[in-house]
Amino acid sequence: MVILRPEPVDSPEAHALLTEYFALREIGFAHLNRPYAITFPDPASFVPPAGVFLLLLDDEATAVGCGGIRRVADGPDGVRYEVKHLYLRPETRGRGWGRLLLDDLERRARAFGAVELVLDTHHSLEAAGGLYAASGFSATEPYNDNPNATRWYRKPLVAG
Repeated sequence: MVILRPEPVDSPEAHALLTEYFALREIGFAHLNRPYAITFPDPASFVPPAGVFLLLLDDEATAVGCGGIRRVADGPDGVRYEVKHLYLRPETRGRGWGRLLLDDLERRARAFGAVELVLDTHHSLEAAGGLYAASGFSATEPYNDNPNATRWYRKPLVAG
């Protein structure tokens, strides 16, 4: 049974997972002949109610994934949170854990009063794009200037 545990984004376990994530993205960007811009997140952005950062622990209580939400500028419909740094170690993918993590982040965003979730990603992350589409996200106009992003998504959160 996997466990989702809130964790400071600058804790040793979270930092280790983010370091792995950034390293894999750097490798993925190498073929584009441009660098991947690495920016470790501001810890204050992931402290409730501004946001939350979660670790996903496997059956052995080992941290194998992470992701967070943080409040960003309100959208036309109101309070908006952004999904950030959704990552699972490659050997754990395909088990539905990404969906579990994303669903829990959405639940927490709703509890913080969000009416919309947004996220950005890179087109090379095809599995992530599939997860977002299957989770109800749709393409939207860019809402930030992230140099690593080529696609932006949004999901209205309706009562329910």
